[in-house]
Amino acid sequence: MMQKRLWLMGLGTALALQPAAAQTKKAPTPKPKTVVATKPAATGAKLVETVVRKPGALTIPYSKYVLPNGLTVIVTEDHSDPLVHVDVTYHVGSAREQIGKSGFAHFFEHMMFQGSDHVGDQQHFKLVTAAGGTLNGSTNQDRTNYYETVPSNQVETAMWLEADRMGFLLDAVSQKKFEIQRSTVKNERGQNYDNRPYGLASEYVAKTLYPYGHPYSWLTIGYLKDLDASNVNDLKNFFLRWYGPNNATLTVGGDVKTADVIKYAEKYFGPIKRGPPCKANTCPRPC
Repeated sequence: MMQKRLWLMGLGTALALQPAAAQTKKAPTPKPKTVVATKPAATGAKLVETVVRKPGALTIPYSKYVLPNGLTVIVTEDHSDPLVHVDVTYHVGSAREQIGKSGFAHFFEHMMFQGSDHVGDQQHFKLVTAAGGTLNGSTNQDRTNYYETVPSNQVETAMWLEADRMGFLLDAVSQKKFEIQRSTVKNERGQNYDNRPYGLASEYVAKTLYPYGHPYSWLTIGYLKDLDASNVNDLKNFFLRWYGPNNATLTVGGDVKTADVIKYAEKYFGPIKRGPPCKANTCPRPC
């Protein structure tokens, strides 16, 4: 129950931090969820690296921490503008996919914006934009990242939103949302590759450089036949395999205090359970 209470507290904090106009909107009602009572996990962060600014050197100072659940947290302070950038990078991209299941990493990037157990459909966008921020995500062969740039007094909101979808996304993944986003991804492939002059050039280059079966031989958008053959359970299993805190790096930079960032990281990300072990992806050299 401790983990559930932390997320409900976070929801209250996120709404309280919104501008007055945003507070007039009715907050999404969390769905009931059965939580098995367990011993609260340790959430204390361990400092593992510090880089300081050196005279005459182009150095970005930062502090790196690791939570007990394996999440890496990097904080860099820059008080030149009252803005903060929050980024969560998952160390999974199209190179982690299997033959016949291409496009899953990019597909799941779309699903990450479709709500969670505590945030309604499209509410992630609305909460961030109402706070005066921007957000997006991207996928390549080796990583998928999600980020928000917000006013510095909204950093807790952004961190809670990222933690919420890391820990409570699957309850909101439905067959209807799956079908909508599959259609969106297929249209994206048609617009950016299949129906664009020279749009398939990069696909042919990848096939030429890398032999069949090499994880870099297909594009992150995937093949239409693989997207058509996929189902919602395939996508859920992809999330469970790769979207654990031990396979992610949280980076926060801007007008923040390191102590505050670590406090929020411990509060919201700390209770999330570690996922399956993730080894570095070693790809064979192309012929």
